[in-house]
Amino acid sequence: MNLGMALDVSVNRYPNRIAVVQENQELSYAQLNDKVLKVAASLQRVGVVKNDRVIVILKNRVENYVVYWALQKLGAIYTPINYRLSAKEVEYCVNDAEAKVVIYENASQNAVLGAEFISKPILIGIDGVIGVDIYYSELINRSPGSYQECQINENDISIMLYTSGTTGRPKGVPRTHKNEYSAAMAHIIQNQYVLGESTLGTMPLYHTMGIRSLISMVLLNGKFAILPDFDAEAALKILSKEKISSLYLIPTLYHDILSHKNFDKYDLTSLKKIGYAGAPMTTDLVQKCIDKLNPAVFVNHYGSTEIYTFTICPHVPDKPGSAGKAGIHEQVNLVVPDPDGHSTPKDIVRKGEVGEIIVNLNSNEAFKGYWNRPDATQKAIRDGWYFTGDLGVQDDDGDLFVVGRVDDMIISGGENIHPIEVEDTLSLHPKVDEVVIIGELDERWGQIVTAYIVPKDPTLTIQELDEFCKSDATLTNFKRPRKYVFIKEVPKSAVGKILRRKLRNGEFEVYEKEVIK
Repeated sequence: MNLGMALDVSVNRYPNRIAVVQENQELSYAQLNDKVLKVAASLQRVGVVKNDRVIVILKNRVENYVVYWALQKLGAIYTPINYRLSAKEVEYCVNDAEAKVVIYENASQNAVLGAEFISKPILIGIDGVIGVDIYYSELINRSPGSYQECQINENDISIMLYTSGTTGRPKGVPRTHKNEYSAAMAHIIQNQYVLGESTLGTMPLYHTMGIRSLISMVLLNGKFAILPDFDAEAALKILSKEKISSLYLIPTLYHDILSHKNFDKYDLTSLKKIGYAGAPMTTDLVQKCIDKLNPAVFVNHYGSTEIYTFTICPHVPDKPGSAGKAGIHEQVNLVVPDPDGHSTPKDIVRKGEVGEIIVNLNSNEAFKGYWNRPDATQKAIRDGWYFTGDLGVQDDDGDLFVVGRVDDMIISGGENIHPIEVEDTLSLHPKVDEVVIIGELDERWGQIVTAYIVPKDPTLTIQELDEFCKSDATLTNFKRPRKYVFIKEVPKSAVGKILRRKLRNGEFEVYEKEVIK
């Protein structure tokens, strides 16, 4: 089954059920399908054909939802990227994907117009943005009405998500219809969803978690209630008004919802199933979820863009912090960690020892390799196994605990941030002698970007560094350090290797310390 056909099945089953809602706008499955067909026909008329990459730089919104399904009908490749990326980052992704079309809105307009494209794509805009070739509204209002169907099989590419990876340069992750359908079915089974489920559509659709929620709701004739810009009280209003039954969010969003001063004013009795992924959840936050939501299902999902599921902890209260056991399609092992990528699937560590987490690629959910990146593919895929770059340990029950990253990637609010990107920016400041970036644990964000600075000039201030980061167009705002520590020297080994573990353990001499709120 391809995903365009999956939508047809749901439309035929319950055409009058609500598929998607955003503020006062709601579409039944029949109404959604009408818009999908119109957009598909219009995109085909402007030249979009099977396997074309369409870069989508939109917040979660009805238009994004419709475009996703229209591209599944055409066999084109939905390629969403973060609307907060800089012009240089957008330029890289569009050129790397060799995109036929770019769809953007106000939030991404400046980045799109500031980018330099090797081959000019067709520019489609929403909400009166400038620089467009055609507006989304015209795709609907001037649609020829029908499109020429093409043969789409399960091994054709459905989507390409970009992930930061270990080099800091985004990597395209092509995923087939089979991959996506299998991952959605695994998501449904492992979160114990049923027909007619509903969820909050606030995890971005450039993120695997957002896409998983989108597809699983359609397969179940469920309702996808969109919240483009996350706000805790706005989320509470939707959860109550739409009687949302399930949530799949990063821990930061649970923290904000549960901590809101007006939490008790809203009726969340319909919410029975909660799941989280993307970052660890603190024991305190787990307890708050139990106390305030009393979920019948509480799942911790551990996975990635490349495969989606690695492991599932099916009932978090029984073992907070555990990532559980391998998912229904998966085989997971731990091998000797090696940042240089020389470990093999045979280098399995003993139970209780920390190892790099690897996952068998013989899975319906697994990708086959990165887009235009044979170097990254060779490093990540060895002898039929995917090397995640994550460090983990198994307890006596065989349950997995994720304890860090082989390559020191920072995961803050569900976003991947590579230290080198931030270090490169701060190292250019004339008053900075040395800089090391690490991720420090934070209850709300999972991790925060922390900068350890050896000043070259004693007049250097935290505010000066923060303004310097803000002024760098290549450094996206969410990658800015949220904490700065001034130190006398960076701890290093005898051969000059930076000892990040000593920074994490507090083994350094403080020069000055200040936190940005």
